[in-house]
Amino acid sequence: MIASVRGVVQFIGLDQVIIDVHGVGLAIAVPRTVLATIGAVGDSAQLYTHLHVREDMLALFGFNSPAQRALFELLLGVSGIGPKVALALLSAASPEELQQAIAREDTIMLSKVPGIGKKTAARLVLELKGKFGVSTISHQLSTNPGLLAINTELIDILTSLGYSSTEAQAALNALPADAPADTEERLRLALQYFGGV
Repeated sequence: MIASVRGVVQFIGLDQVIIDVHGVGLAIAVPRTVLATIGAVGDSAQLYTHLHVREDMLALFGFNSPAQRALFELLLGVSGIGPKVALALLSAASPEELQQAIAREDTIMLSKVPGIGKKTAARLVLELKGKFGVSTISHQLSTNPGLLAINTELIDILTSLGYSSTEAQAALNALPADAPADTEERLRLALQYFGGV
């Protein structure tokens, strides 16, 4: 997998950039938030990327941070959400605003995004609500955006151990504010919530 790209910006379009990496121009689809911060043609840039593989094509998607990429990948896990719709969601709102809308079940805000109707907005809330808690988002992500990826991974680990996503989210919300941003340590503390290790 291509996890990140660093090079010189060759082209900036409406929804993509081309980055020259040692003589190879990579076309990377990006949300509008990335376009606003990419700089100008000729500038050096780094993007955290997701390689989307289909039968008929390979597509690269780029993001400003690992947390933004993790949210994109989480959105792709929702039935009926493809890369273009996930990109539209990340263009319409910051990762924090998007997570808060899902946690608050704000289907009206979500359905304003192009490609998202009322049914898809309801499905987003249904499938992702347990993955985010408003208190977790507002405090932890503001101090460490990388925690989104770690917390998403922890929820996946806990659910694979047999806990529901609601139970997993409750365990994460119970973590102390000064808990280290280390997956193993956070997992140990989360299991203590259930009376484990």
